[in-house]
Amino acid sequence: MRKLILGVIVLSVLNACNNKQSKLPILGNREPVTKTVDGKSVVDTAYATIPDFKFVNQYGDTITQKNLDGKIYVADFFFTTCPSICPVMHRNMLNVYKEFKADDNFRIISHTIDPKYDTVQVLKRYADKMGLSGNNWWLLHGDKGSTYTIAKSYLQTVQEKNPAGQYIHDGFFILIDKQKRIRGTYEGTDPKEVDKMIADIKILKAEPDQAAAK
Repeated sequence: MRKLILGVIVLSVLNACNNKQSKLPILGNREPVTKTVDGKSVVDTAYATIPDFKFVNQYGDTITQKNLDGKIYVADFFFTTCPSICPVMHRNMLNVYKEFKADDNFRIISHTIDPKYDTVQVLKRYADKMGLSGNNWWLLHGDKGSTYTIAKSYLQTVQEKNPAGQYIHDGFFILIDKQKRIRGTYEGTDPKEVDKMIADIKILKAEPDQAAAK
């Protein structure tokens, strides 16, 4: 009997540890938020969220944060003429796309950092070449200022090295929850990191919608 009780205690501790490990962190800085409690204004803090945006996808449709309401999504930054990390990143992202293609509550959004060349028509050809269809993965076009500004909200570095079109950008995939908070960053050129992201997406999908922000 004693052994049985000890076994239950050990199992309980292990389950508690596993549950704790399966909780994804919330990344980013906290921001002051003014709330009304019992008729009084109270200043609290909440994790930063991705702000509203307005871009156009490869189909010519306008995409805003409203299109992502209630959805988990992954964001990244690229340009179609990238000779180095972008092709590797998106080959790896195809595994994520295929894994969750049938899930309407999941999206991938890829922001081009070369809007002058990467028109909607160019993005559509790029999408077709990768075999993308439907609305699970959007390639987004917008003016350079808006794109470079939103990159900062994703904690990403994006810059144009010179007017000739040499671009610099981080190669991370950024996992965003239903509350528009950053829950993970993954090196997009590393297949093991991408596998981890797929596993983390499944963990996030199982998380209650009203996850605590603390």
